[in-house]
Amino acid sequence: MHRPPRATGIGSLPGTDAGAANRLVFDELPDLPHLPELPGRGVGADMIGRGTAFLVELHAEVQPSGWRLTERPGRDARRADSFLRQDLDLLEENAQEFTQTMKVQVVGPWSLAATLELRHGDRMLSDLGAVRDLAESLTEGLKLHIADVRKRVPRAGALLVQLDEPALPGVLRGTVPTASGFGRLRAVEESVARETLAGLVKAVHDAGAEAAVHCCAPDVPIELLRRAGADYISFDATTIDATTIDATGPGTSPARDEQFGEAIEAGVGLMLGVVPSVDPARAPGVNQLLDKVLSLTRLGFSAAQLAEATTITPTCGLAGATPPWARQALVLAHRTADALADKAS
Repeated sequence: MHRPPRATGIGSLPGTDAGAANRLVFDELPDLPHLPELPGRGVGADMIGRGTAFLVELHAEVQPSGWRLTERPGRDARRADSFLRQDLDLLEENAQEFTQTMKVQVVGPWSLAATLELRHGDRMLSDLGAVRDLAESLTEGLKLHIADVRKRVPRAGALLVQLDEPALPGVLRGTVPTASGFGRLRAVEESVARETLAGLVKAVHDAGAEAAVHCCAPDVPIELLRRAGADYISFDATTIDATTIDATGPGTSPARDEQFGEAIEAGVGLMLGVVPSVDPARAPGVNQLLDKVLSLTRLGFSAAQLAEATTITPTCGLAGATPPWARQALVLAHRTADALADKAS
């Protein structure tokens, strides 16, 4: 695994100006810019709509209840494809001389299955056979996408593919609602969830790219993602204190700390979401953000080891932020990463 770039964004940004968004990520995230996503443009630019644009031989359209599989592509599918092509064209314009690591994002199979509906109306997650078909389709589309990005960013030193899995904890707990909203879908066994993710991660590796999995839910399954082969685990680090309180005090759950420690020891990079993803009442300073990162020294790692293992990010996508805060959030991520590097030297 390459040394993790020091700062990046999660994916989404506010507004509808894709050209400005591309310039922003290259200006403020020189180590690891990402392909911007602008869900504010509407249907087809949202996370699920973009995810359907990667599918091979599966098509979806928006129904009153949300995205649903259809026999053939329609207007919504064409919009999703068009938005993706536009964004890739802009990426190509901005990245001709780029030689660092480039990041692209795609919704992961479990979050896509938890949202996308079958033709009869229930969620794909209700049928594990359908989930397997979905994962295979997504895998094939992802291979094509990686090849396309490589052609468009010919001088990039490396390519990082981020699988977005915000629904994964709910999939594992059995809290994903049915399409009607009156029930809950059965929990998926951890081994099944891991095997499916591992298949996509392997395809990314076979294509010569690295794989990250992003989950901004409080109970991100660190061990599952590590065992699935993820090179990086991206999560909202500000939720750790709220979800690991036990007799030893806040933020010091032995089980969770052990998982973080094992991930770092295994060479997995931690992408720490410490910068607010929406406009805060009071903007944090770099020292405040750095303290959050350095709290991980409780795992027994030095500041130098943390600097080697971590990348600084916003807590989640920035689509809900104002444009000024979106820019400031990326600036703070980069400055916090610089401060961590200074601390480690």
